[in-house]
Amino acid sequence: MRIDPLSLVDAELRPFLQAAGAFQAEATPASLRALMAMLPQPARLPGVAVDERVIPGLADAPEVRVFVIGARLRPSPAPAVVYVHGGGFVSGTAAQEVSRLQALSAAHDCVVVAVDYRLAPETPFPGAREDIYAALKWLGDHAGELGVDRSRIAVMGSSAGGGHAAAVAIAVRDRGEVALAAQVLIYPELDDRTGSSRATPDHIGAFGWTAASNRMAWTALLGVAAGSASPPAGAIPACVDDLAGLPPTFIGVGAVDLFVEESVVFAQRLLNAGVRTELYVAPGAFHGFDRLVPDAAISRHFTMAWNAALARALAASPA
Repeated sequence: MRIDPLSLVDAELRPFLQAAGAFQAEATPASLRALMAMLPQPARLPGVAVDERVIPGLADAPEVRVFVIGARLRPSPAPAVVYVHGGGFVSGTAAQEVSRLQALSAAHDCVVVAVDYRLAPETPFPGAREDIYAALKWLGDHAGELGVDRSRIAVMGSSAGGGHAAAVAIAVRDRGEVALAAQVLIYPELDDRTGSSRATPDHIGAFGWTAASNRMAWTALLGVAAGSASPPAGAIPACVDDLAGLPPTFIGVGAVDLFVEESVVFAQRLLNAGVRTELYVAPGAFHGFDRLVPDAAISRHFTMAWNAALARALAASPA
């Protein structure tokens, strides 16, 4: 029996889909970039400092632009968040996130570093991961001058940014140069097999981000077709064999988001590996729902959940 996807969507979210025509068109790098460029840019908040910097990349890599948000004199070192924007691996900028991250910095009294990583397909894996890693390492190396507590640094990202954040957390564990207090993954893009070599039910991923869009995004990032038998090592968090030793993790996803199955499976694997993990599945929610309909009750609950998880992760360690 065919399930009507709209019937599974939260009642407060449905009017948006009906007004937007369900926005099911297949994405391309060009169409995603055009869409991102059309999105309104919220005004920056007064009183929360924003410092745009260009920092060194890793060896043989170009410099990386970052936005350092909320750095100021404090009586004691503050926690920090390295934030990775979304955009299907092929679009988006850190600048578009600044006002939201100012609010995040103020809410958690933390420093936020937003990374303008290189985009696919012009720069395939591992370019973006290395840019984000460079920003994280720079933050650790300059923690003193930024007023940051090195023991309380989290990495956070949404959608493709969540996938990149997860890949960076794995690299951090493997390289042993810096440490992470947590990873906060908001409907993360973790598995290239979703919608390619592994089919999804028709009612999953019907809105916001489809299987076809996912194939496009992963193919652009990997430089080989999504679902291929031999993707670049370390590019796909869901395909990393050993997840032990990763930092405490929050994963939040909607119940009808294309990424719900891979998020649940990744959370289960983290738990099996002994990683402290919290999984929040928002009933009736599609990809990006909390940004598109922020005042819906389910969006508010979702935002409260990840904020609570982040607050716990950034809390000062007991003496």
